Amino acid sequence: MNFAVIAALVGTVIAVVVPGISSVLGIKYVGEASAGAMTEDPKNFGRFLVLLALPGTQGIYGFVIGFLILQKIGFITGTIPAMSSAEGVALLLASLPIGITGLSAIMQGKVCTAGIGLAAKRPEETGKVMVMAVFVEFYAVLGLLISIFLLFGVQV
Repeated sequence: MNFAVIAALVGTVIAVVVPGISSVLGIKYVGEASAGAMTEDPKNFGRFLVLLALPGTQGIYGFVIGFLILQKIGFITGTIPAMSSAEGVALLLASLPIGITGLSAIMQGKVCTAGIGLAAKRPEETGKVMVMAVFVEFYAVLGLLISIFLLFGVQV
């Protein structure tokens, strides 16, 4: 394996692992808060489920970029083309926007965790909690889009 392929694979790892760990932590915070709040009213499970799922999307975005990199370098089909070092580094750099903005799942988990407390006491406010959580999500979506744009710009 040459340097270009290794650089692309490092980009894949960054795109998948960083948002994945961030999503796990964000979901952990919300799950703990949800479990505590449901001890008082188990009927809140459906309301809390959306808040629990939101921090997981960054992990999905990272997986998408990782898959696109592997597809672009032919790793999935087993037909890895000759790439220059510059192309490998470009693929590595294309992973960074989602790798970095994927960290937002931790912060989104904290927003959702705070929202669990509000929604448990005032169920009619659940929609507002979701809006606050989506504001955090927006920046992960921007990171995903920039990573996609960068990937499409790299010719292998």
